[in-house]
Amino acid sequence: MAESDETKDAPSKKASKLPLILAIVVALVGGGGAFFFMYTSGDGTPTEVVEAAPEEKTLSPLADLAFVPLPPMVIALGDSSSNRLLRFQAQLEVSSGDEEAVSFLEPRIMDVLNTYLRAVAVEDLESRRALIRLRAQMLRRIQIVTGGDHVRDLLITEFVLT
Repeated sequence: MAESDETKDAPSKKASKLPLILAIVVALVGGGGAFFFMYTSGDGTPTEVVEAAPEEKTLSPLADLAFVPLPPMVIALGDSSSNRLLRFQAQLEVSSGDEEAVSFLEPRIMDVLNTYLRAVAVEDLESRRALIRLRAQMLRRIQIVTGGDHVRDLLITEFVLT
């Protein structure tokens, strides 16, 4: 009985927090070191290899480019009561030999773009990420109209919502 009374009266020892603090400090230092290593080394290749690589100055991909400008479009959006307008202008990136074929299909391209942009909700046009999604959607529709790989990219030069 005497022993049990003594153990109850003795203050209980708390676990030391020193190992926890040391583990957190080591984790932070290790994480910072890993971040610094990845940030300074880039893609993981040694910097000597990257600097010693010979520079190639070929313009072959750029020499094969041509641009077909599309006429500016003004599209009425939403209800007639809201009178919201979208001014849109773009250029099509094509291979240098395909300008004439793509220019010939310009009325179909304009029809597809006009139909698609009229169907998009005004709220979707106002969001920050809308232009990226719209550009991808319009490019895909243009590629379907032109067939094959005639159109490489759609470059939006004007996109104003009023």
